[in-house]
Amino acid sequence: MSHAFVMIDVATGMSEAVCESVREVDGVVEAHVVAGDFDVVVELEGERPHDLLSTVTSAVRPLEDVGTTRTYVCLD
Repeated sequence: MSHAFVMIDVATGMSEAVCESVREVDGVVEAHVVAGDFDVVVELEGERPHDLLSTVTSAVRPLEDVGTTRTYVCLD
């Protein structure tokens, strides 16, 4: 099993809405609104690292009000 954390920058005032939407995506373990350089942090789980990146590309980035994303694949 592979895990990753995705940091998402969203449009102003849309953090809660994006967080709720991303929680509905298959493979999302948790999603939280945070303070800092990014607005939402998401934990993903998949069979392979490729599955994680595919989820980000096909299901997270296309969401309304999602801007920049950064994906960090766990090595342990």
